[in-house]
Amino acid sequence: MSQSIAGEKSHEESHEIPEEIDPMIEELVRGIIGQVADKWTMLILETLEEHGTLRFTEVGRHVGGISQKMLTKTLRDMERDGLVSRTVHPVIPPHVDYALTELGRSLGAAFCGVWIWAEKHHATIEKARADFSARQTRC
Repeated sequence: MSQSIAGEKSHEESHEIPEEIDPMIEELVRGIIGQVADKWTMLILETLEEHGTLRFTEVGRHVGGISQKMLTKTLRDMERDGLVSRTVHPVIPPHVDYALTELGRSLGAAFCGVWIWAEKHHATIEKARADFSARQTRC
């Protein structure tokens, strides 16, 4: 392979997420996450990657649609697995911050491939969904 070809990467190969995410791609990725991984863990990883260290309530607000009980459970599980760090500030009421660890960041980086895959295959998936819907309507 020539050096000029080997040194050049297409947008698809570079694994870069565009600065502006297509809302339809974001919706598709969220759907895939729900099917293949713990939805809340991945959404919390994304939130902490985007916003940095956050308080418990801020994590819940940014993730959206998660109950306090599920947020508590998921953050505890993520802390147990070394994906997030938890810092308790000795004030009243308690102030607790959550941040990604290096391990959490590396999982987030690996997960980035799903975004790229979804962007690349978005039209094909939407066509398959439309075809499926049409078949279901005829039955």
